[in-house]
Amino acid sequence: MRVALFLTCVNDAIHPRTGRAVTVLLERLGVEVDFPAGQTCCGQPQYNTGYRRETEPLLRRMAEVFDGYDYVVAPSGSCTAMVRDNYPRIGAKARAEGRGGALAEAAESLLPRVLELTEFLVDVLGVTDVGAYYPHRVTYHPSCHGLRMLGLGDRPRRLLEAVEGLELVELPGAEECCGFGGTFAVKNPDVSAAMGADKVRNALSTGAGVLCGADNSCLLHLDGTLRRDAAPMRAVHLAEILASTRTEPLR
Repeated sequence: MRVALFLTCVNDAIHPRTGRAVTVLLERLGVEVDFPAGQTCCGQPQYNTGYRRETEPLLRRMAEVFDGYDYVVAPSGSCTAMVRDNYPRIGAKARAEGRGGALAEAAESLLPRVLELTEFLVDVLGVTDVGAYYPHRVTYHPSCHGLRMLGLGDRPRRLLEAVEGLELVELPGAEECCGFGGTFAVKNPDVSAAMGADKVRNALSTGAGVLCGADNSCLLHLDGTLRRDAAPMRAVHLAEILASTRTEPLR
């Protein structure tokens, strides 16, 4: 089984330790992970801002870089959803405009192989107990893309519930958006900040010391609010919790 890590721009630029955590975790489970150096942005910022044509070269590059892999694993629901939900739309639009079917075929080649991390762990590897140890009280925020577009369901929670030492507490209003929304946070900063403050307030009410999520874009937004308020909570990606063990604790 050939598996590639699609790290994503946010993780590469700001949260590289999440990529290392995914690699450590998968290798511990017996999976050999490749990291194609030619990977770049999936095109989500451009597409969400209305620049569909400018997204097309990035779609082609994704298909070329990850050609030949059985699975492409991403620690990001939003980027996975971009590939699985929006790439087919881009390809279909290009075909309808009479520009051939190559772009649609490139999108279709990726569709069944690109998986969010928890999908890969639960559905492909068939595991929920990954041998993790994390002695902290944790509350989990499900990101919008993972929740609504990918339908991750209870996969992340099942993985967290199996972590030794971890106390998982319910987040009030868990299914409400954190307010990041990619370019939404740039175009509507006041609304975005207010939504983030609501989410952080709910998270702090749980008494947890860790706010966990599977999308570092959401966690970046929420962690900024936590830091500005000097709150007694930190935001941690799910992969980093799952990679932590008694002998190699998360630092």
